[in-house]
Amino acid sequence: MAGMTGLETAAAGRPRRITIREVADLAGVSIATVSRVVNGRDDVAVETRELVQRVIQQHGYTTNRTARSLSAGRTGLIGMLVPLVHPAYFSSILGGAAEALYERDLRLLLSPTQHLHDREVSLLERLAHGATDGALIVLPEESSDELESLLDDGYRFVVVDPRERLHERVPAVSAANASGADQAMRHLLGLGHRRIAAITGPSTWVATLDRRTGYDAALAAVGILTDPELVVEGDFEIPGGVAATERLLDLAEPPTAIFAFNDNLAIGAARAVQARGLRVPDDLSIVGFDDTEHATLVTPTLTTVRQPLAEMGRMAVSLLTRLLERQSFETLHVELATRLLVRESTAPPAP
Repeated sequence: MAGMTGLETAAAGRPRRITIREVADLAGVSIATVSRVVNGRDDVAVETRELVQRVIQQHGYTTNRTARSLSAGRTGLIGMLVPLVHPAYFSSILGGAAEALYERDLRLLLSPTQHLHDREVSLLERLAHGATDGALIVLPEESSDELESLLDDGYRFVVVDPRERLHERVPAVSAANASGADQAMRHLLGLGHRRIAAITGPSTWVATLDRRTGYDAALAAVGILTDPELVVEGDFEIPGGVAATERLLDLAEPPTAIFAFNDNLAIGAARAVQARGLRVPDDLSIVGFDDTEHATLVTPTLTTVRQPLAEMGRMAVSLLTRLLERQSFETLHVELATRLLVRESTAPPAP
């Protein structure tokens, strides 16, 4: 709307709550500096402190949101359930979510589930009974029906990277898996590959199903029927990539390229190829999926489909805070774009 500064909203003509990041941007300082000022720390230059305080006064930034939340029966805590903390995939999502929560003056309560269904259920019960205001659940072990039951109990949460298809009532953030797979396959087909293998994830996972859809559709678009012997199920781990590739290399007519459904499988594939005295990409091209930090640490560097992992975490926080404020939505399922990054592990097939 003309004349608005960007720190106002058109919704009912009410000013919206400015975030700590916006205060930092307007003052030209870091978020940490703003935090030190609002918390009364003395390790900030006088000029900087005065500048930040002017921005806060001009735009109405409220520094004591936690106290306000408590007075309204809120804890200011958001739970986050992740299968594991240390793998790059999960830590990237966690990092994005943690940053977004910090910007909203919310605190994170982290709970690793170890991929155990009963443990996840137990942790969620604790989080839902007064310990937190809401939760982010990464790759949940619970079924869509179980998650719906949690919604019926009044607890607010957002699923990040769902393992199975979820009911439209269950809020979820994911990546455009089919589109990413299509990009990977079109790249390999464009290089001239026609015998392209797929190392998938577990067959029931929604990410596997969607990436398989992109794989099949790209082959069909150039008149190639999927060859069942070129599709091997993996487990998204490096040893699984090694085992699947050894099986593919033992075929009477091995593939000239492999599309691995995540970077771990792709790295395992490269190890298996090199263990046989072959070279990537001279003898076999490999494409991964995720673009974790390991994609640029291996040799050759990995051509892969980038999932916006940190942004998925940030988007989940945004969706959850809107749910907690009881805003209305056109859809509760958000899908973020994926993008192919071409590096050194792909080349035209050998003559």
